[in-house]
Amino acid sequence: MLRHSSLGLRCGCLALAISGSVAFAQTNLNDVPTDLTVPKVEDGPALVGHRMRATTKGWEGTGVHHTIYIPPDLVPDGHLPVIVEYAGNGGYANKLGDTSDGSVEGCMLGYGLSGGKGFIWLCLPFVTADKQNATKWWGDVEETKRYCLATVKNICATFGDAKRVVLMGFSRGAIACNYIGLHDDEIAKLWCGMLCHSHYEGEFKHPASDEAAWPERLKRLGSRPQFISQEGGTDKTQAAIASTGFKGDFTFATLPFPNHSARWVLCDLPIRKQAREWLQGVVR
Repeated sequence: MLRHSSLGLRCGCLALAISGSVAFAQTNLNDVPTDLTVPKVEDGPALVGHRMRATTKGWEGTGVHHTIYIPPDLVPDGHLPVIVEYAGNGGYANKLGDTSDGSVEGCMLGYGLSGGKGFIWLCLPFVTADKQNATKWWGDVEETKRYCLATVKNICATFGDAKRVVLMGFSRGAIACNYIGLHDDEIAKLWCGMLCHSHYEGEFKHPASDEAAWPERLKRLGSRPQFISQEGGTDKTQAAIASTGFKGDFTFATLPFPNHSARWVLCDLPIRKQAREWLQGVVR
């Protein structure tokens, strides 16, 4: 199925939606006012309406931790959909003022796209072999997968809905949607959809010995939807996907700013509206 958001065209079996051209007076996303503020991370037990730092059972006493936000609309014995988010690489800064520290605390996609309501929001780490959070690239892939599987299982056993878990990420985290999220059959089964902003496996080479096997990982996506967005357009990503022959349910959108940043989810922009509508459709 081919979709175009403004023309409503449908054909084939590859889904496509492209954000319309929007003219902004600002040329820098960082000049656009925000209407949301990501909650500060606190220490202590999980609290409704707060974003807390936590460590999953089995990693106590290590340097590994994640963050969890439980929205104020959680009801007793309720099970909400879950957003799992991976951060971009740390140590990044550019001339536009965009930065990334690579930490779970620095994530913002899940909060911006949920508006802080209706979703459990988990920000998971890439975990090193010596059990620390990795701020650049993958850490130890097996340990990263283990932590992800254990944490998602734990959350869904308490107040998350295991059938409505969405994976998303920015930059390194966007690549991780496929590289980590589709790395094997076990972890691939967790997700009902994925949102990848700024980069995509196959469009951007990354330092892993099995990087070239990305088309095999992509096949594990099956018919589950992906929202793929990037500053400057998604032509390279669309070409990479097309080169594999894989036909899936993809929505493509262009951030109308040159910034390498996830900050757009905190601003009242058409692309955020589009992404929010996509997200609600995935977990409906």
